[in-house]
Amino acid sequence: MRLAWSTHRGLYRVTRGRVGLWAPKPGRWGALRLTVIGRRSGLERSVILGYFEDGSNMVTMAMNGWSPGVPAWWLNLQAHPEARVDLARGGCRVRGRAASGEERERLWDRWRQIDKGLDGYAALRPTETAVVVLEPLPEPVTPAASTPG
Repeated sequence: MRLAWSTHRGLYRVTRGRVGLWAPKPGRWGALRLTVIGRRSGLERSVILGYFEDGSNMVTMAMNGWSPGVPAWWLNLQAHPEARVDLARGGCRVRGRAASGEERERLWDRWRQIDKGLDGYAALRPTETAVVVLEPLPEPVTPAASTPG
């Protein structure tokens, strides 16, 4: 699994973003690039993740290919919730958070519709997999240039 995602990131880099991201379709997940700030380094760190859309939000899962442990990008996002998402159709600033309660159940069910083996894979992990919601932030408004006259 890690080799597949590593190859995917390499393809994205080599093609300068022309290949590697796609929008989700009914019953299928898409791929986005999430750029977070490292919690210790303060440097930008990017990862490509599977996602689906829930209204204007993007939903992904914090997992290491179903292996134990929490992915570094999720730890970084928890420390610095504002991040950037690049999509096949453009990019935006987002704020990340974990879904909980009824929202988590609803979003998990959506993932289950996309991936029929979801519960079996999740059972391989010793801890619950966080369902991560990426909420778009409004773009900053820049003042209009004044015109003489």
